[in-house]
Amino acid sequence: MQALTYHGRKDVRVETVPDPVLAADDDLILRVTATAICGSDLHLYRGKIPDLHSGDVLGHEFMGVVEEVGAGVTQVRPGDRVVIPFVIACGDCFHCRLAEYAACETTNPGKGAAMNAKGMLPPAALFGYSHLYGGVAGGQAEFVRVPKANVGPLRIPDGVADEQVLFLSDILPTGYQAALNAGVKPGSTVAIFGAGPVGLMSAACCRLLGAQTIFMVDHLAYRLDFAQRTYGVTPIDFSKVDDPADYIVGQTSGRGVDACIEAVGFEAEGSALESALTAVKLEGSSGVAIRQCIAAARRGGVVSIPGVYAGFIHGFLLGDAFDKGLTFKMGQTHVQGLMPELLTAIVEGRLDPGNIISHRMRLADAAQGYAMFDAKDDECRKIVLTP
Repeated sequence: MQALTYHGRKDVRVETVPDPVLAADDDLILRVTATAICGSDLHLYRGKIPDLHSGDVLGHEFMGVVEEVGAGVTQVRPGDRVVIPFVIACGDCFHCRLAEYAACETTNPGKGAAMNAKGMLPPAALFGYSHLYGGVAGGQAEFVRVPKANVGPLRIPDGVADEQVLFLSDILPTGYQAALNAGVKPGSTVAIFGAGPVGLMSAACCRLLGAQTIFMVDHLAYRLDFAQRTYGVTPIDFSKVDDPADYIVGQTSGRGVDACIEAVGFEAEGSALESALTAVKLEGSSGVAIRQCIAAARRGGVVSIPGVYAGFIHGFLLGDAFDKGLTFKMGQTHVQGLMPELLTAIVEGRLDPGNIISHRMRLADAAQGYAMFDAKDDECRKIVLTP
């Protein structure tokens, strides 16, 4: 089959690789009908995530048609059209029983040196996201093996287009969990840092939950313009506003917002010092967006972090967060538990996640898609690939 494979920093290629086969009774083989390039895929593309091997198949946002199932698969059958969650969960361990699927204790056999050194259990396995997360082949391919097929694959009703539901695999539930973690409710004021796909889905979900005012901070005018048109956000261009948090406080009676959503992650454009420390591996992540969230939140407010972080950051401003009495909620998305209600919202017309798609390409052109998305060329918001 054809699949998008990793070969080093900014070197991905569509190549012929072996077809996947069933390896366990609860596996299925999926024929991929749509897949997408995620913002977190760019961390891989830029060589920022450890333990990624040459030839690994990338991609964790995908859907398709079930081609074959193992003897133990009872929830789906060949011919079913399904969306696959990017988190692989067993459904039966301590955390899965609490619906904390991203903390599944059984699906990731590779703990990673850093985790072993700290005596930590590994996170759940993820599709196409380095051997630190299980080394499971991803879905930017014609076919993919899906482990734990009784836990997660969501059947899609007839008449619903792929593009309407594809993002149930990751960015839509990630944005929804971010909004839930932020405690968004009718009348809430929210600041979202980052107008990439997760930031845009967070805005959509904040509106779904009844937020009254949404500030959105980014430096790409085309993304801010889209968010303003589509979700009614108040855009803040940090290339023109020196201190977005100060501006947000000034627009909220001097208090700050009820909640901040940090949808940028560890590659946020930080200070020259942070860039230097990261380059020599004395720091794992830029802390600029976190500091802005702390400053923009009101006393007693919430900072929700769906953005991916790695390692440690200096200048965390824990004293400021303590003084304000802030709550922090973060982590990978417990996708399986959120997909059904989001599908209902899509079918009922209350959510339209597909409207963020800006480019459609063939899987054969995926390498060009990565380069475009990374460079933010041609006002790229989101790329969908079809085999």
